[in-house]
Amino acid sequence: MIPRASLSKTLRQFSTSARASVHISHIGKNPIPIPLNVTITQSPTSLEVKGPLGSTSVPLESYMKLAFPQENVLTIAVEDAEVKKQRSMWGLTRTLINNAVVGMTEGFSVPIYLVGVGYRAALEDDPRGTTNGGNGQRLNMKLGHSHNVYVPIPAHIKAEVPSPTKIVLFCTDKHLLGLFAASIRKWRPPEPYKGKGVFIGDEQIRIKSVKKK
Repeated sequence: MIPRASLSKTLRQFSTSARASVHISHIGKNPIPIPLNVTITQSPTSLEVKGPLGSTSVPLESYMKLAFPQENVLTIAVEDAEVKKQRSMWGLTRTLINNAVVGMTEGFSVPIYLVGVGYRAALEDDPRGTTNGGNGQRLNMKLGHSHNVYVPIPAHIKAEVPSPTKIVLFCTDKHLLGLFAASIRKWRPPEPYKGKGVFIGDEQIRIKSVKKK
C-alpha cells in the first residue's frame, strides 16, 4: 500500500486547459521592413511588389495571413502552424517576399573569380545581338580549354568585368542571379588539388594532398 504522503508524487498531473502551439517558424515570424518607396499590393493568390527597380510578384497560399501591425512593417502568419506544409511554407514565403523587396530597391550582386594560370574574362558585344533573349553582350573567357568559352548574358542580368579575373553580376531576382552564376561556374568547377577554377563569392574548397606512389 502506498502511503498517502507519497501518493501525490506518484500520480500524474493532468490539465484541462488547451496546450498552446509549440510549432513556430523562426524565419517566418520575423517582420519584414517595407521601405517608403515600395508599394505592396495583395491579391488572393499573389503579392505584387513595386519599387524603383521594377515590379515582381510572389505566389501566396490560401492559408497565408499578412498584416501590417505598424506602418511599413509586414508580418506573415499561417492559419494552423501544426500543419507541416503550412509551417514549411511560412518561412519560405517570408524569404521570398523579403528577397522581392530587397531586389526591387537595392538589387543583388555576386562576384565571380577566375583562379588559374592564364584564366581571363572579357565583356564584349554579342554578334547575335538580342535575338536569343540576351542583352546584346557576352562573356569571353579563357578557362584552360583548347577554345574560348562564350556565355551570352541574359536580358535580366547586368555584368561588369572590373579586372581580367573578376566578374560582377547584378540582378533584381536573387534566384535567377544564382542560376546564371552557376551556369558560368560549371565551365570550370573548382578542383581540390591545385585550387583552380571558377569561384562564386566567398566560396572556398579544401585542398587535398596528391597521393604519392
